[in-house]
Amino acid sequence: MSDSGRTTATAPSGHGATEVLHYTAFSTSPAGGNGAGVILDASALGDDEMVAIAAGLGYSESAFVTPGPDADDERSFTLRFFSPRAEVGFCGHATVATAVALGEHRGTGDFGFHTSAGHVPVTVREDDGVLKATLTSVEPRVHDAAPADVAEALAALGWQASELDDALPPRIAFAGVRHLVLAAATRERLAALDYDFDRLLRLMERLDLTTVQLVWRQAPTIFHVRDPFPVGGVVEDAATGAAAAAFGAYARDLALVPEDATLTLHQGYDMGRPSLLEVGLRPGDRRVRVTGAAVAIRPGAASGT
Repeated sequence: MSDSGRTTATAPSGHGATEVLHYTAFSTSPAGGNGAGVILDASALGDDEMVAIAAGLGYSESAFVTPGPDADDERSFTLRFFSPRAEVGFCGHATVATAVALGEHRGTGDFGFHTSAGHVPVTVREDDGVLKATLTSVEPRVHDAAPADVAEALAALGWQASELDDALPPRIAFAGVRHLVLAAATRERLAALDYDFDRLLRLMERLDLTTVQLVWRQAPTIFHVRDPFPVGGVVEDAATGAAAAAFGAYARDLALVPEDATLTLHQGYDMGRPSLLEVGLRPGDRRVRVTGAAVAIRPGAASGT
């Protein structure tokens, strides 16, 4: 990776400079995807220092890597995620970014990440000269969303109930962290996102939501998605791997797609950072696989997303 994808950050405690790698995930171009800081050696950092570094970087999340519980396994790691505000239980785009960074340093193949949400296997492969990572989610679950909570979410978004797609009913989906899934009936409704940040934040904190997964179905297995992320201190995520995994579980549980399917999710287009996420479902395995590319970026090129 070129030097343009590296910086150093200094923790408030004065532990000295920490090397930060800068990637954008779910894109093959630095102009797209969701940026993440990746710290491959966070062993000397405490929680407050990680939050401070994440806040200084400004990405929606940054990933901090330490050795895994098995000291003899050189491809197993503990992975933690921090937004500019606080620790996040799981982050898909930062997982993909970290896996690609490790693939560049240690070679392609399988890695194991121990996260607060559970163990997440990741496979890195080269595809036409670009490294791609496939993460396998923890066991997902999907349950009904309370009508009053849906109504409050719609009010915060400025949406009417009549603007929802009845074929994709509201649900709360989990594949590491929780997301409220709301489906717009038209692409125009999805594109016009102008919400009450504080009001949606209060609802999401009460329901322990990481994002609201807003979707529009273009074709049977092709979706456009947007993810408000006020709990992370940013208006919107450009690519959200955790929500993509949760949405895969949602689509399967509602029998919207076949048991053996690959879903294509387009995200970030309305904010000028096009992203591509592939969601894989397999018969007999409730876990969801999310695949995306990641490339090094100039520091600050994707900050705030």
